[in-house]
Amino acid sequence: MIYLRRIIARETQFGKKAEATVHKLNMSKKDNSAAVILAYLNEKNRPYTSQDVFCNLQKQHGLGKTAVVKSMELLALEGKIKEKIYGKQKIYFADQSQFKDVNDADLKVMDSHIAKLNEEMQVLNQSCRHLEAELKELNNSLTSQEMTSEITRLRDECSGCRERLDKIKSATNHVTPEEKDKVLKEHNVYVKEWRKRKRLASDMMDSILEGYPKSKKEFLVGEVKLLRVYRKTFFGKAQHICSVFLSGGGWR
Repeated sequence: MIYLRRIIARETQFGKKAEATVHKLNMSKKDNSAAVILAYLNEKNRPYTSQDVFCNLQKQHGLGKTAVVKSMELLALEGKIKEKIYGKQKIYFADQSQFKDVNDADLKVMDSHIAKLNEEMQVLNQSCRHLEAELKELNNSLTSQEMTSEITRLRDECSGCRERLDKIKSATNHVTPEEKDKVLKEHNVYVKEWRKRKRLASDMMDSILEGYPKSKKEFLVGEVKLLRVYRKTFFGKAQHICSVFLSGGGWR
């Protein structure tokens, strides 16, 4: 019994220490979150909602939404930041009493400084655009090594074309003008005949398609299949007849 009591006492003491450690860690996290949020609001010095602060600090500091909401409410209760309620939305901003009062002269100096910075920013943006365009042009252009290889390829191509031209010039079997005219005339005759037959075939096909239940594509596919079967049957019979005559069998 005494041994069991000692074990229970040790476990109870260990549990209390663990709870105290977890509580300290949670408090340190809350303090850290509150410090980060307070520094952020003082730096930006503009109104934010808890959702805005969460979105702006989530990636950089890994703050959770619940921690952000509780920390901002705690800071508002402590008076370190100010809170305004508009309907169902709460707006938080830095305590303006911690900043120095600014007179009209200081505001004019700030405005002139802001205008000067805006001009410098425009100049820098324009310079960046020029540099980006130049970089894009350089990236699209060939490097020195690529230019060297391209020049070598073009020279080889030119030498090959020059050799081919020399062979053509030195050849003796040139086509005479009379032969050229004859070939062109025959070509024109064949082209006219081809166009005539194509027009006749198109007219015939259009007449057939007027009462054909399927599409033109299906009709052409079917005709091609029939033509292949016809050719196969015809050439098969012709081959059989030739083999019979060659073997001396005659007609059957």
